[in-house]
This record gives sequence, C-alpha cells and structure tokens, in this order.
Amino acid sequence: MLQCENVSLRFRDKVLFKSVNIKFDNDNCYGVIGANGAGKSTFLKILNGDIEPTSGNIIKGKHDRISYLVQDHNAYDNYNVIETVIAGDKELYDIKKEKDAIYLKEDFTEEDGIRAGVLEDLFLKKNGWQAEADAAILLSGLGIDISKHELYMKDLKEAEKVKVMLARSLFGNPDILLLDEPTNGLDLESKTWLEEFLLDFKNTVIVISHDRHFLNKVCTHMIDIDYEKVTKFVGNYDFWRESSELIQKQMKDSNKKKEDKIKELEDFIRRFSANASKSKQATSRKKALEKIQLDEIKPSSRRYPFIEFTPERFLGKDVIRINKLNYEVDGKCLLKNVKLTIDNTDKIALIGNNEQAKTTLLELIYNHNDSIIYGNTVSMSYYPKDNSKFFNKKISMVKWLEEYSTDTDETFIRGFLGRMLFSGEESLKNVDVLSGGEKVRLMLSRMMLEKSNILLLDEPTNHLDMESITSLNKALTLFNGVVIISTFDRELIDTVCNRVIKINDDGTIVDFKSNYSDYLKKYGGE
Repeated sequence: MLQCENVSLRFRDKVLFKSVNIKFDNDNCYGVIGANGAGKSTFLKILNGDIEPTSGNIIKGKHDRISYLVQDHNAYDNYNVIETVIAGDKELYDIKKEKDAIYLKEDFTEEDGIRAGVLEDLFLKKNGWQAEADAAILLSGLGIDISKHELYMKDLKEAEKVKVMLARSLFGNPDILLLDEPTNGLDLESKTWLEEFLLDFKNTVIVISHDRHFLNKVCTHMIDIDYEKVTKFVGNYDFWRESSELIQKQMKDSNKKKEDKIKELEDFIRRFSANASKSKQATSRKKALEKIQLDEIKPSSRRYPFIEFTPERFLGKDVIRINKLNYEVDGKCLLKNVKLTIDNTDKIALIGNNEQAKTTLLELIYNHNDSIIYGNTVSMSYYPKDNSKFFNKKISMVKWLEEYSTDTDETFIRGFLGRMLFSGEESLKNVDVLSGGEKVRLMLSRMMLEKSNILLLDEPTNHLDMESITSLNKALTLFNGVVIISTFDRELIDTVCNRVIKINDDGTIVDFKSNYSDYLKKYGGE
C-alpha cells in the first residue's frame, strides 16, 4: 500500500502540485502523464523518498519494499551482470554478501557458525537459492544473451546496460515498483515482454512513459499532472484522453450556457431596473445573476506543435526500386541481396534487432545508391537518428531555418517556429544549445519546409514528449506520400504503417505487405 496524504510541492515561486490525496493499490498499474516540466519524475522521487514534499506525507506499508528504476547506467560498472540484477533486492544481496564473507574466513569461529545459520535461514526465506535463476530469466526475457550474464557491466553496450538496470528494478517481486521511462532504449520484442511481465505482476506499479501503446496495454489507471493538480483517472491512456477531452468540453459548454443566461439577465436588468412596475422582477434577476458562477478553466500546461507535411509534387507510379543491394561494414554484412519495389502509397516500418542495418538502408536510399532506381517525381527528406552535425553552428534558430526555406522573410520564419512551440524571443536562441527535444522539433520543421513526397525517418520520437509524438503521429497518418520509418513506437507503427520490412541479423529481409499487427499474427515476435 502506498498513499499520498495532502502532498504539495513548490519550487521557489512555482507550484508543481498541491493537496494531492491518492491511494495506490495492489494489482494495479498507474501511468503518470503530464507535459515536460509538469513534475512527473519529481513525483516518483517523492514517492521513493528521495525528495521531501513541501507539505504532506507519503504513507507506505511498514514492510513494503519499493524498487525504483535507476537512471545511472554506469553506477554498477564494476559489478557483473547477474550480481547487478540481484542487488535490486538490497536485503537479499546484503544477506548473500555477509554469508559468503563468513564462509571465506580462515579462522571460522563458533559465533561465525551461529551467524551463518541465521543468515542461511534468512536467505532461504528470501528464496535466495533461486535468485540467480530468477535474475537470468529476467535478463533473457529482455534480450540479454546468457553468454553475457557473467560479464562486467562496463563491458556491455549502453542499450544492454539499460535492459540490465530494468531487470534489476523488476527483480525480487517488489511490493511497489516505480518505473521512470522503462521503455526507453527497448526494442519492440523487449517492450512486448515487459508488457506481459507487468500484466502478470500482482503488486503496485507506478510508471512514467511516453509510449502510448505501452500505457494502453498495461495501465489500469492514469495519474495526470496538470493545472497544478494530480488527478487519478480509472482506465488506460486512451480512456483518459477521451475522458479529459469530454470534461473540458462539458465545462466549456456549461460556461457558454451560463454566459448566455448572464447576458439575458443583464439585458433585462438594464432595461427594467428603473421601471417601477418591473422593479421586483429586476431585483429577482439581480439575485439570480449573483448566484451564477462560471467554471474556472485553467490553461493546460500541455502544448501541441503543429506538424504538417505537404508535398510540393505528388508521386508518380514509379517511386523506388532496389535491385540486389548488398552492403558490408568492416567485414560485417548489414544488407544482403535486398530486392524491393516501393509504391506511391507505401508507409513502411523498418524493424529488426540490427539498428545499424536499418540506419544504413535509410542512408543508402537517401544518398542515391547505385543499386537503387528512383522515379522522376521523387523528392526526399531525411531525419537521421544522429542529428548532431546539423547543430554545430552558433546561429539562431531563425537563421538556421532560413537555409531550408524558399521564403526567408523573418516574420514568416518566426511564425513557422511559433507553430513548433518556439515562441517570441525563444526563436532567437542559438541552435548549438538546444535540448534533444528542441533539436527534433527543428529538424521536423526543416522537413516540413522541404515539402518532399518521401519521408525517411530514423527513430524520430527519441527525446520528444507525448504531445509532440501525438502531433507527429497525426501528421504522418495524414501525409499524402511515402513514409519509411525506423521506430520503437508501437502506436506510431500501428496507426501509420501499411507495410513491414524486417531486416534479419544476416542482412536478408522479410517483406510483409500489411500492418504490424498482422505481421505479429503471422510471424510472432521473432
């Protein structure tokens, strides 16, 4: 059991939330949502005891263990992988370490024997003899091969460290599980495994995620941080979105009716307040007017960029044909005998475990490889996964975007940036100091101005908040052209793409001309 009792948090003059009274129950998964800066991660840190609230209390069961997903992936570099996972249950790990240290003593005393017996009993009650097997199951489920379980963390790739730290947080059946962006860095298969794990988890889960499909799949409740309030909704993300939109509409409709009534009463009072025969009625209406209270509708902290891709020229019948494309890097085969014909209505999801192969295919298409034939009407825009080379100049966003626009009038450029949430003086900020999310929005602005009919996108949702992802999703769905995208955003793949191309580990491909859900029905999560 975990409960917020009248919790408030203020940073200097800014109130993040106030008077929070929420109880979190077992066998439920709570998705925490809100705009960037609303206080989602801070809220989890308050629940974990890392931050003291300005007022109020956090109440949890006396013997309940909280497990919190650690974001510092290098904190355990000198531990091996299995040990890192088991350390997620600190009590069990400490028992094991003390027990092992006693048995290594050369001068083993009677007191050591008594203490070892106590520790063995505690170890047994904590199911310690099953610990390594349980840790291995978690690691394998998240795609960490058994050959790497005894390696040191420092010898793993960053993506593998992410998975180990997630396994660490899941280990030992914690009573309360706090997960801050657990799907970041996970491939589609690992996300599916995590979804199934959490669906079977019988204790309390509180999770922050920008992955809409994940939230819809695992959440029984949504915790919305907005309007300086923390509000609990029953249901998943889609249910929250529909409910919150309905509540806002009902409040606006109610206010409109009240405003019409106020105008009607004010008109009557103005016309007849000086009329002796109507003075009683005017007085009655004044009292009625005083009783009408408009609902306070605070502005939301959520902001949605306006994203729209409009091709300057529509595609003809011939688009792209790839004929026996082979590509190697340092002797490693990334693409092997790839044959593809891309049609003018295709919206393609590139999937597979080899990130380098997917990136390479997008780059080869964009850079006009000799094995690729293009139609006469083709124009392409490319969003690369690594966009750092675009932002090494010390120039303003306005000057940066002018380079990609046929209309270089500053008023037009600043207006365009405003639609992408760079308002006022913010548009004069230098591009070399932008955050990850700001850089993505600026790259998408560039693509919109290029007005191409083929969009190539390599993990474009990285660094974006939920609102920007939603806007991008809508824009790609409505786009009247070809999309080829590599992404781990399942919702985006499901709602945008009508064709799936999987690049296998040996460089060959599986070309499936239907959506991802149909692909999974045929091939599973292979």
